[in-house]
Amino acid sequence: MNNNQRRNRIAINQFRKELSDMLEDIKGIDTKCLRKAVNIGLADAKENTNVGDSGNMVKFTTRKGENVEFAMNHSHVGGFMRKSWYTKRAQRSPQGIEKEMGNTADYSSYVNYGHRIVQGGVNKGFVKGQYILEKAVNKADRALEMEFKKEVERVNREHDK
Repeated sequence: MNNNQRRNRIAINQFRKELSDMLEDIKGIDTKCLRKAVNIGLADAKENTNVGDSGNMVKFTTRKGENVEFAMNHSHVGGFMRKSWYTKRAQRSPQGIEKEMGNTADYSSYVNYGHRIVQGGVNKGFVKGQYILEKAVNKADRALEMEFKKEVERVNREHDK
């Protein structure tokens, strides 16, 4: 083996080692970025979930545009729905990495998507949805993009690329 072959073999082995190190760093990027992004979405969902107040007056607008106001028999302080937001662990699936976010409060879908108001069997109006989950998912999507860019730049900096 001549001198030139030896240098080439050393350079190739060095390149393989650097590539292997870079792949190790890249392996966990998807899970790390997804975890950060979903946690940002979770924080947004909790922040945007309204907490009930101690007042017992209900005010809303009917489909006809009439303003309706009445007193409820009971009043309570809320916070249950805000506390019920959760995330599950990130898992590998055939499509890639998945992480779930949701709410366990049984009435959360009504708050999120809206609901009609029925009193005495009569439809009194409709409460518009707050779309908390959709807003949180959009925020998580934007955060995922930013986090992924940051991580790729970090790996490139570490490996001088």
